Amino acid sequence: MYVVTVLFQIKPGSMAAFMPLMVDNARTSLCNEPGCLQFDVCPDPNANEVFLYEIYNSRAGFDLHLASPHFQSFDAVVAPMIASKSVRCFDEVIR
Repeated sequence: MYVVTVLFQIKPGSMAAFMPLMVDNARTSLCNEPGCLQFDVCPDPNANEVFLYEIYNSRAGFDLHLASPHFQSFDAVVAPMIASKSVRCFDEVIR
């Protein structure tokens, strides 16, 4: 399994526009990408932060997500709403 975490700092006043787009991206990933096993969206509107926890079957599954048309569109539309973004990837999951 391959885990990706993302922490977005959303620009003030942009959370209301960002969240529906983020949720749609997550749902589309889960429904249309066989390699996407989990995609949690965790907003903290008091801090203008959104944390993502994503699990893919492999790095290749994540790469397919990044190349997907729905992600490419999402990424372009939300770019002006994001103050910062931190991505971490983990290729080992111990249970």
